[in-house]
Amino acid sequence: MSDMTEALRLERQVCFALAVASRGVIGVYRPLLQPMGLTHPQYLVMLALWEHDQLSVKELSKLLRLDPGTLSPLLKRLEAIGYLRRRRDSRDERVLAITLTPEGRQLRSEAERIPPSVARRLGMDLEELQELHRVLTRVIAAADDTHR
Repeated sequence: MSDMTEALRLERQVCFALAVASRGVIGVYRPLLQPMGLTHPQYLVMLALWEHDQLSVKELSKLLRLDPGTLSPLLKRLEAIGYLRRRRDSRDERVLAITLTPEGRQLRSEAERIPPSVARRLGMDLEELQELHRVLTRVIAAADDTHR
């Protein structure tokens, strides 16, 4: 097989490995999030709010790298189940502020068991996961640079 043919093999493609790994890891999260009534994208919203307490839709969109149109249904669903509130910012009526409800804040303690459970289920130690995170963060930054 030529080098060019070898370079185009499916299993050698970074995009394929990332797509399969992403689906697999999200699948590991699914049964852990289900008892809390959360999907993986909703969990990411909650993580951002547990860290920042209040965010505008614009700030949340930027943090999660999701367009507001994709984010809006996630927020509506989380509001419907009682984990967050969406309100106009009193300082600027154009800004939609997202805040946690007491139930949403309480859910954080239940979610604290998720990261160690994911590591266990993946059979990876903390150091391996931190290295993977560092590499993926570099990949994200490199991909962002190519889109500018």
